Amino acid sequence: MEKEKLRKTFQGRGRKIDDRPDLTPAAVLVPLFQKNYRTHVLLTKRTEKVDQHKGQISFPGGAYHYEDLDCLTTALRETEEEIGLAMDAVEILGELDHTVTITQFKICPYVGLIPYPYPFQLSPFEVDRLIELPLEILLDPSKFKEGPFTWGGRTFLNYYVEYQGDFIWGATARILKNFVEVLTEQP
Repeated sequence: MEKEKLRKTFQGRGRKIDDRPDLTPAAVLVPLFQKNYRTHVLLTKRTEKVDQHKGQISFPGGAYHYEDLDCLTTALRETEEEIGLAMDAVEILGELDHTVTITQFKICPYVGLIPYPYPFQLSPFEVDRLIELPLEILLDPSKFKEGPFTWGGRTFLNYYVEYQGDFIWGATARILKNFVEVLTEQP
C-alpha cells in the first residue's frame, strides 16, 4: 500500500476510546515499512524472560509511565527501548481503537511509518526476534480465524493469524483486525 494512501486513511479519523479508571494504560506502535515495494507490519516475539505475555507475538510497546507526556510518548519510548528505533524516526499516521487485554491493560495503538532497512537493536531481555509480516497477508479475510486460547487456566475465544509458524493472537490480533478494518473502510 502506498505511503500517501496510508497517510490519507488516518487523517481526521476518530477512534473508540476506553476511559475506565480500573485499567492500566499502555501503548504500542504498529510500525509499517516498505520492503521490496510491499508494505509490512513489524512485530516482535517476546522472550520468556519478561514478566507478562512470555513468548507471545506483540507490537513494540508497554505500560504508561508517570514521566511520559502521553500514551504516544509511551509507545515511542517503549519502541526505542525494545527494538532500538529512535523516537524521531517514526512518522505517526494516527491512532486505532483502544484495546483491552485479559490482563486489564488498556492499549492505545499508534500507527507509524518507519525507515527500512534500519539498524534495530533488540533488547535481549524483552525481544527474542522481529517478524516482518506482509500487509497483503492481513488483507486476505481468510487469514483471520477465531479459535479458543487458554491463558491462566481460562479459555477465551480469540482472533488469530498464523504466519510462518507463529500464532499472532489476543490483543495483537485484535489490533491488527482493527487496522485492516480501517484500511478497508469505504469512504
